[in-house]
Amino acid sequence: MKLPARNGRGIFPKQFCAVMLVLTAAGPVSAQTAEEERPISLKKLVPNIIDDQKPIWLFPAHLAMGHDLLPAALVLGTTAGLIVADPSEARYFRNSSSYRGFNRVFTGNATAVGIALAPISVYAVGLFTHDTKMKNTALLAGEAVADAGILSEVMKTATERVRPTDIPPHGNFADTWTERGVSSNTSFPSGHAILGFAIATVIARRYSNHRWLPYVAYGLTAAVCFSRLSSSAHYGSDVFIGAALGYSIGRFVVLRQ
Repeated sequence: MKLPARNGRGIFPKQFCAVMLVLTAAGPVSAQTAEEERPISLKKLVPNIIDDQKPIWLFPAHLAMGHDLLPAALVLGTTAGLIVADPSEARYFRNSSSYRGFNRVFTGNATAVGIALAPISVYAVGLFTHDTKMKNTALLAGEAVADAGILSEVMKTATERVRPTDIPPHGNFADTWTERGVSSNTSFPSGHAILGFAIATVIARRYSNHRWLPYVAYGLTAAVCFSRLSSSAHYGSDVFIGAALGYSIGRFVVLRQ
């Protein structure tokens, strides 16, 4: 299949290919094995975040040794396929009025506040009830947010992808990469998706004995992710890679499962 051209250079400029190979591979799987829970406390939060950076940024070296190639290839391949489909999907949502009611409820600000309040609320309840597991879960979720936020900002700055809302309804949705200059208000990956799935994964796996909780955590996060598409804030590939990275950071890097 011939990919849509971008100024004669193809849809994957060199800079984007490098980011996809190095950064996207940082999250799909982990070189770490299950181990005893690290000490968790407010004082340990920053040191643990710093400790997390090594497995995140050095994962490509693990991949180069031939480990975990299949899951990495699946994530990269799915992302590439969604990028090819992004122009059609983005054009549909940009010109559709079918989701106005949904978008009025799941606004960007409302969902961002909800994501931020999730670990704060868990910590507050744990503090009030003297529940150490809840407090530690909230701290782990905060750690996952920091890890995911760092990775997200680096990727956003490197790819400089224009959001669908910044393109006219009948504009060129295939020409979206390296267009802005340095800015944090770029599209790839979805910040809501990577942060939401990082938090949801920590909570869902820490309380997997409550069968309903993973469904609620992932279900609400999926609704938030869909709102990023329906409101034309992101493309499908932005949301998918954000969800994959958030899940991976929460499970493999923070929980080390």
